[in-house]
Amino acid sequence: MTSTEAREVAARAEAFIEDLQTWLRIPSISADPGHHGDVARSAAWLAERLRAEGWPQVEVWDDTDALPAVYASWPAADPADPTVPTVLVYGHHDVQPADLSDGWSFEPFAPEVVGEELRGRGASDDKGHLAMVRLGLAAHLAATGADGPAVHLKFLAEGEEESGSAHLASLLAAHRGALACDAIVVTDTGMVGRDAPTVCTGMRGMVDTEIVFRGASVDLHSGQFGGAVPNPVTELARLVAALHDDRGRVRVPGFYDDVRPPTQTERDAWAALPFDESAWLADSAAGARATSGEAGWSTYERLWARPTAEVNGLHGGYAGPGHKTIVPHSGMAKLTFRLVADQDPARVLAAVRDFVAAHTPAGIEAEVSATGPGVEPLVCDVDSVLVTAIREAMGAALGAEVLPAREGGSGPEALLSTELAAPLAFLGVMLPSDRIHAPDERAVLPLLLKGAEATAHLWRLLGERGV
Repeated sequence: MTSTEAREVAARAEAFIEDLQTWLRIPSISADPGHHGDVARSAAWLAERLRAEGWPQVEVWDDTDALPAVYASWPAADPADPTVPTVLVYGHHDVQPADLSDGWSFEPFAPEVVGEELRGRGASDDKGHLAMVRLGLAAHLAATGADGPAVHLKFLAEGEEESGSAHLASLLAAHRGALACDAIVVTDTGMVGRDAPTVCTGMRGMVDTEIVFRGASVDLHSGQFGGAVPNPVTELARLVAALHDDRGRVRVPGFYDDVRPPTQTERDAWAALPFDESAWLADSAAGARATSGEAGWSTYERLWARPTAEVNGLHGGYAGPGHKTIVPHSGMAKLTFRLVADQDPARVLAAVRDFVAAHTPAGIEAEVSATGPGVEPLVCDVDSVLVTAIREAMGAALGAEVLPAREGGSGPEALLSTELAAPLAFLGVMLPSDRIHAPDERAVLPLLLKGAEATAHLWRLLGERGV
């Protein structure tokens, strides 16, 4: 039987798609200073839409160093009921850089609907999902006939998540009172597959490093000096080769000391998810030729519950046409370490510095730098009232059991949960094939509409049960 919430979503679907297309035309690229004005324009557009949709309080926050964020709140239909929880929805309205020359088959900021797909930058990550929440609230209000939601609802759309959320901590500190809540629901997430509905219950943390090896003050003639002085690029290559053993484990001493493994219940649930390795390699992994990683763990387990060390770039010496017979004066490697439950970014960075020092030979000066303190991992309590309600709400909308899963990426979720002292969970319907952060991003419109229905169910469930 079709729910009232589903019918209300369907009644608004056409207007929802047109509205979202308008928003997607704003190139709110936070990583590019040339588009910071567009980030502000995106925030202003969203604030105007929220006011038009009836949110009683809407503000654009531009009073910190952060790019403009949008905050809104809507008290519950029964604001005096002390049992009604306050729920904060978090997402971001900025997007990744995109240009036709990057390999797009259509203009990234000229969104279009093709079949079931809405194509354009931000269609899924994350404007599509923030719009999904707005539609879900409208359906919830229409289904209940109330003038307010079943929970005290708050909404925060950050403006620089895609460039690292560098100022989110200061934004949270400046507006801690307004953001106070009993629970946080994050939209910036997805499912394993269209036919394998899942709810994200954790994300990895991350530490990034740049390692520079320096030898002589200038490049040297390889005939006159090669074999007689250390080559920084060669020595850096040796360090990179030493990062992993032959079973794919990271060899940084102490790296695994704090790792909390997944529970057997989680591993059993993940094993029950369908996984076609060939299809995953061809579609989600963009034609990668084989799976690889730490021995003894499945692909999902490697992505969701095991830490990694990845070489993002290795540079040094001459790379032009022909030959230039030199001993390069320096080499540089960029590394990122994805972290899992209970790993501390500061401890990992200290261990990496010690590892580099131990692999720096005489005659080489090493420098290790990081762009920030790193991102902490986050794992939800899969048995909590909040996660259970989200699974039930998604199941009602999708008509299928929703299993727990995790994601391998990193974001500001741990910071949000810690700074606001509230449990956090995820509700999103992005697919691995949505090509987020890549050319030809898209969203599957029927899934966005189902996600809107799920949020409508969620506010009802949390209003009944609390968090």
